[in-house]
Amino acid sequence: MATKIVSGKDSLRELNQLTLKKVLLVCDPYMVQSGKSDGLVQRLAESGIECTIFSDITPDPTIEIVTKGLVSALSVEPDGIIALGGGSAIDAAKAIRYIYQIVHQDMAISLICIPTTSGTGSEVTSFSVISDPTSDSKYALVDKKMIPDIAILDPQLVLTVPKHITADTGIDVFTHCIEALVSTKANDFTDANSEKAITIIWNNLVTAYNDGDNLAIRESIHNASCLAGIAFNEASLGICHSLSHALGGRFHLPHGRVNAMLLPHVISYNAELENDRETDNLEKYCRIAGVLGIQSGTAKSTVYAFISKLKRLMKQLELPQSIEEFGINQQDFLEAIPEMAEKAMQDKCTLTNPRKPQQADLEMIYRKLLRGGY
Repeated sequence: MATKIVSGKDSLRELNQLTLKKVLLVCDPYMVQSGKSDGLVQRLAESGIECTIFSDITPDPTIEIVTKGLVSALSVEPDGIIALGGGSAIDAAKAIRYIYQIVHQDMAISLICIPTTSGTGSEVTSFSVISDPTSDSKYALVDKKMIPDIAILDPQLVLTVPKHITADTGIDVFTHCIEALVSTKANDFTDANSEKAITIIWNNLVTAYNDGDNLAIRESIHNASCLAGIAFNEASLGICHSLSHALGGRFHLPHGRVNAMLLPHVISYNAELENDRETDNLEKYCRIAGVLGIQSGTAKSTVYAFISKLKRLMKQLELPQSIEEFGINQQDFLEAIPEMAEKAMQDKCTLTNPRKPQQADLEMIYRKLLRGGY
């Protein structure tokens, strides 16, 4: 079933329409310490809904965190789970609800997601990314039963998002759009959502980065994140995310920032810019460039221009463009490449990449992340 989407200023009022009795609120400690969860809890109380808070969420939620959340849910026995936060809180809540329903023999409980960042689109997808620190891995779990019931997109919740997170999450949205548009499962409907979202991000992300108090811009980007989520939930993604999952898991790096560093190299690889002939994949990226108003003669020169402008955008957002800028030791990175590439090959996102890679191809892309290439 598709997620019901409620958007706009004061859309948290949707909580007053809930007919639940007990909920588990999943969030990180900051949401409680800062008082950001107080208004939500008060709204629930006004509707006669008992709320228990599970606030142990950390960035890149682990199997251990999900297990703790499950124990809390089994203790509370809620008829609904509310996720308040960024992708980490939402992904954890989805996994907790999913396992809880299995334990209770598919007993349905509601999942309401309230994103406080504009990036993952997880509030409308069947994806949940969970980390395993014992193996330095991230796993993309995919099941339609993970799709949330309600997504509440209130732009007032993202007004205070710091600049660097605005950049990270915004580029994550952009990457979702790119990969959904070139996916082997793309169709007219996913393209429509992706093209709308990518245009919003391209035209507004720098403004949001420099003027975070602009509510209209924040609302547009918040909605774009959701649109991109709707698109890639059906079309899936590609090797930029596969490579990012493996690299982020190994070196514990922010997902959006890793995507930003990888994306120009992935576009170049998928478009086969190293070949003399023009391919269907090259045309796909050329069409994306056209949506963004970029045109430079031939299809190949247009894609080169697109990559150049994309790198300029990364600089405007002060995003790292090499491994060294993350402070990672070059030798440590080189030694990790084969294992990371193997994990990326096994990632579900690789299945819908427009160009079918070999492990050696993914290793080559990783090496390009070293300053000046390798």
